Amino acid sequence: MSKAVRFYETGGPEVLRYESADVGEPGPGQVRLRHVAVGLNFADIYFRTGQYPAPLPSGIGNEAAGIVEAVGPDVTNVAIGDRVTYTGAYNTLGAYSTERLISAAPLIRLPDAISCETAAAMTMRGLTSAYLMRRIYDFKPGDSVLLHAAAGGVGLIVSQWAKLQGLTVIGTVSSDAKAEVARAHGCEYTINYASEDVAKRVRELTGGVGVNVVIDSVGKATFEASLDSVKRRGLLVCLGTTSGPIPPFSPHVLGLKGSPYLTRPALADYIADPAEKDELAAELFGHVAAGRIRIEINQRYALEDAAQAHRDLESRKTTGSSVFVI
Repeated sequence: MSKAVRFYETGGPEVLRYESADVGEPGPGQVRLRHVAVGLNFADIYFRTGQYPAPLPSGIGNEAAGIVEAVGPDVTNVAIGDRVTYTGAYNTLGAYSTERLISAAPLIRLPDAISCETAAAMTMRGLTSAYLMRRIYDFKPGDSVLLHAAAGGVGLIVSQWAKLQGLTVIGTVSSDAKAEVARAHGCEYTINYASEDVAKRVRELTGGVGVNVVIDSVGKATFEASLDSVKRRGLLVCLGTTSGPIPPFSPHVLGLKGSPYLTRPALADYIADPAEKDELAAELFGHVAAGRIRIEINQRYALEDAAQAHRDLESRKTTGSSVFVI
């Protein structure tokens, strides 16, 4: 019998239930997918707490990799036996499962050099890093980036990718141990936000100018420091809100802070075009297969331990990527 993690009400990790699931046969445009590994992402917490609304009861998780076991009518992009990965949002919700039915549309075939575990650890983070590095700003060698949560899953990939492009990365971290991890993956400088004034230190490191781009996945706790760190007419990327949503503010503030641009991107809008998704995935897979970007899987969990995995992620005990091994 297949197993899945579901929740019947929003709340803390304790609302997650590990239970039996009847998968059935794929309908038109669907496949039955046997998971080998499932990714753990902060977006999963947003769904569990209701910050991202989902009809209840609901499955959880948006990223996994596995093997196609059956295909329904009208499926042409994958075949039985293919190793595939996927990520998304509402269209892929339910990844915390041993087996599932899923639309074939979001599936990406894996090259031989990429394992299912690696894919589950990097598809969402890697494609996010890909659009940050290749789509959201016209980076040039010598440009500077302030990267919050530099020792996290996206942070470690972005740091390595940025180094490949000749960028200077300043990473914020919460401990000396995480600073060491961030520097080992491409951060030229690190700032411990628990004991240092982030914006002041950024200005010191950039000769008072500020950075070209701030990538902020923390939100409420770092937003003001991010605004004060970006250069005149630079770009602030509000990528996530792990510390809570950014409070409402007047756009007039931007005019007082050097006229920076501000964006709150969603991965779904950068992979909606299948051709663009394939292009970003190919570049990501190429870097990983060649060893230019290392994917660090630093935590592995059993699917029935989903609640503990969420506790670890929320308490910032994790570094790099985390996966559920099926």
